[in-house]
Amino acid sequence: MLNTIRQKAENDAPIDFQEAVSLMNLGGHEAIELFSLANTVRSRLGDRVDLCSIINAKCGMCPEDCKFCAQSVHNDTDITPHSLLDEGEILDMAHMMQDEGAARFCIVISGRDAGGPDFEKILHSIKRTRKETRLSVCVSIGMLTPGKAASLKQAGVTRLHHNLETSEGFFGNICTTHTYAEKINTIHMAKAAGLEVCCGGIIGLGESMVDRIEFAFTLKDLDVDSVPINILTPVKGTALEDVEPLKPFDILKTIAVFRLILPDKNIRIAGGREKNLRDLQSLCLLAGANGLLLGNYLTTEGRYPGDDIRMIRDLGLVPGGVHV
Repeated sequence: MLNTIRQKAENDAPIDFQEAVSLMNLGGHEAIELFSLANTVRSRLGDRVDLCSIINAKCGMCPEDCKFCAQSVHNDTDITPHSLLDEGEILDMAHMMQDEGAARFCIVISGRDAGGPDFEKILHSIKRTRKETRLSVCVSIGMLTPGKAASLKQAGVTRLHHNLETSEGFFGNICTTHTYAEKINTIHMAKAAGLEVCCGGIIGLGESMVDRIEFAFTLKDLDVDSVPINILTPVKGTALEDVEPLKPFDILKTIAVFRLILPDKNIRIAGGREKNLRDLQSLCLLAGANGLLLGNYLTTEGRYPGDDIRMIRDLGLVPGGVHV
């Protein structure tokens, strides 16, 4: 099995669905061989680890019913909501994350989309961040219209972040207030406006292994530029608070299979890596990943960015981003 996959990888041939299913079922020394193969494919993209950062610029009060999310009004969590931060606060965070080693900075807001006044304020923050830092600026602001996509491009946004979260077949189990088709439509609008797209999701929501593989092939079909993989950290008060966490080896196998399905994309490991991978966290960069989210996440703490920089260098890799 692995010899066939290795030959395909050497010839830049993609793996198919059934091969991906078989790879997900590997264990023991064969799983280690899978990680090594995924790392070989990753190495063709170079040794630079793409580092991004985010700011939760508007927190909570979200009307959408995503079952995993601490910011949804449908979940009873102890987060402290706040309205859109002012430009100064956003710029301060951008400067700090640039100093910590990030190459990208994403302005993230809660809610279905960015309303008129908030959208204009976000555009001003984007322009100032572009002018006053060396960071590539991304946004995660929910659903788009063609006009908003064009305005973001004109303001200097490099990349839209818009997660599909999971497979289309499983999506209805985690959200009912918007559709998968609406999400895909926003991705198409972003690409039509000339924006790069960062699109991934969360593993460990209760989805099956097949769901994860279907999800990866959807991302391949959409030809997104960056694929963030979050690992669910159950939050008390959400509908998924009692979901059993994934095992570290299953997470690493998922990363490796995503790499073989998406050989030429940035695969970025984000929220939940510290708690779920534990002592095996560095292995994500030897199992196919070539990007990390630095610092804190939306509603949970990350680790000190300097520790990630050191981890990258300890592996013989180079911290930075594609635009640095």
